[in-house]
Amino acid sequence: MKLIETLAPTGIDAWSAERFEAAASSAAQALQDRGVRVLATLLDNGAPWLIADAAAARAGVVHVPLPGFFTPQQVQHALGAAGVDTLWTVPAAAAGFAGSRPETLPLGDTAEAIASLRLPALPVPLPAGTTKITFTSGTTGTPKGVCLGQDAMQRVARAIGDATAGLQITRHLSALPFAVLLENIAGVLAPRLRGATCIALPLAAVGLQGSSRFDPALLQAAVEAHQPHSLILLPQMLRAWAMWLRAANRRAPTSLRLVAVGGAAVGASLLQSARAVDIPAFEGYGLSEGASVQTLNLPGADRPGSAGRPLPHARVRIAADGEIEVAGSLFLGYLGSSTPPPAWWPSGDLGEIDADGFLHVRGRKKQVLVTAYGRNVSPEWVETALQGAGVGGLPPIGQAVVFGDGQPALSAVLWPLRADLPDTVLQAAVDAANAALPDYAQVRRWVRARAAFDAGTGLATANGRPQRAAIEQMHRDALLADCSSASLPSLREPSIP
Repeated sequence: MKLIETLAPTGIDAWSAERFEAAASSAAQALQDRGVRVLATLLDNGAPWLIADAAAARAGVVHVPLPGFFTPQQVQHALGAAGVDTLWTVPAAAAGFAGSRPETLPLGDTAEAIASLRLPALPVPLPAGTTKITFTSGTTGTPKGVCLGQDAMQRVARAIGDATAGLQITRHLSALPFAVLLENIAGVLAPRLRGATCIALPLAAVGLQGSSRFDPALLQAAVEAHQPHSLILLPQMLRAWAMWLRAANRRAPTSLRLVAVGGAAVGASLLQSARAVDIPAFEGYGLSEGASVQTLNLPGADRPGSAGRPLPHARVRIAADGEIEVAGSLFLGYLGSSTPPPAWWPSGDLGEIDADGFLHVRGRKKQVLVTAYGRNVSPEWVETALQGAGVGGLPPIGQAVVFGDGQPALSAVLWPLRADLPDTVLQAAVDAANAALPDYAQVRRWVRARAAFDAGTGLATANGRPQRAAIEQMHRDALLADCSSASLPSLREPSIP
């Protein structure tokens, strides 16, 4: 079995464990020879990223993976905050960074090379044992650095392998950036520990460009060509793929045994739509402060609408105020903070654990809306209901964001699954969602979104979480307008009994 499969100009480039180890050892020696303390990588998915990650661990160097979707300002913030003294990137990108002249480093016995650039950074204090710093998905221009130790990451990776052992997953195709912690742990470290093949294609080859442009046809082609057993997707990627398959009257390849979905709320309806076209989709839950995955639904232990049961490494409990707390694989601390994390980490998410041990996530604690009638409403609860509502086929609402703090009733901004869907179809979905919600959580007004909720428009983070303040600002006039206004034909007042 090969450790890695990548693309080369001549076709598939298969890496044995021996070949990979030789390349990683050579790269580790280069880090040690140059006295590198903190290494940042700004690389696409592929062998160079994997070699750099393994080399940093071997050389005792802190690795700071930078996502390609970070803005230049976010990259510069991360480099300075982490005290990065060396950057490895592609030669074409090296000119954009201030520092010494880039040095070209070969990677094993391939024709590929990376540019190594020394940066004029000042050392910063890090928690003892830090081996990796992952940055949050960019909810602001200054994403927060989470310091992780190798033991915590190994515990999560081993737990994923133990929990999925019965599925006999020996081929994993990475469809998310390696710099995203979820893929780094569950799609790189976990397959490596269990001896599975990591299929490391450039992100464009699996349909992902930037943080928010996704072509499901390319993902389908990659899955058909490489026959993986597992994938990890964000909810919007799953929704787009399922819609594409349904429209093309096609099915997902039968090689797939597990498509794990996380990063944002999924919902039972989307899972059912995906499974109807043979995508074996299962929702999970995790957070960077817990070294990624904490809970996961699996075949034989599945409750759609929940985030699954805790994995072997994780301890999960619900605080008195409903907040989810986790333990078992915690981070070492935040960059710039000397305060160590408590034994139980407060996630900031609200939830409950049912009688069978399945975790149900109800939304962010800080985003709870309090209506003018004093009712507390989690917007994610209502948004999941809206995105799962419809009559036949895939639900028509692709994305929804709910508002109503201090207001007598809730309103929503809706982005349709397809641009050609008429308002009447969206209205029917709103009515269907309202029929399943209590009166205080029903959406009384809605407006069609003026732009997609993605990082490119500034209306979502890279992993699909909506930027609520930006969405509200863009649609404030419509949300506050009189529903009878003829100038706002897409604003609707649902018919609620």
